Amino acid sequence: MSETISAIVNGRAFDGEVEANELLLDFLRDRLGLIGVRQSCEVQVCGTCTVLVDGSPVSSCCFLACDVDGKVVETIEGLVGTPFHDEISEAFVRHAAVQCGFCTPGMLLTAKALMGTTDLASEAAVRHAMAGNLCRCTGYRSILDALMEVFDAHDPTRA
Repeated sequence: MSETISAIVNGRAFDGEVEANELLLDFLRDRLGLIGVRQSCEVQVCGTCTVLVDGSPVSSCCFLACDVDGKVVETIEGLVGTPFHDEISEAFVRHAAVQCGFCTPGMLLTAKALMGTTDLASEAAVRHAMAGNLCRCTGYRSILDALMEVFDAHDPTRA
């Protein structure tokens, strides 16, 4: 059984049919060719498949494509080239927060969602907010340092 949806994906309109049980991950990768969305755990644990739906992070491996009807979806491909992407990518490079890069798209999208919506005044708050994004090779100190640099730059109360 299929359903008709209308959504904005990375700034472009999508109007069409999706299967009622089609996962957002499969829709984005297989139908729209957005391969920056990665599949890993398939149970909402690792954060690798994170995309933004109406600005909130969701695990696309367990989110139905039909549920984005009337919504705005952003993947890493939509983030590339924005000032935030440039800033956070440069911070990740400066802090050596990337090795294989498999988890990085989900991390960057989660970080974008956190900007201005979460109390990021402390390292503990950032750790908690990013807890759903796992990295197997970099270790978290460098990732946390990169995130804190960017978040600190956007928080006028911190110096």
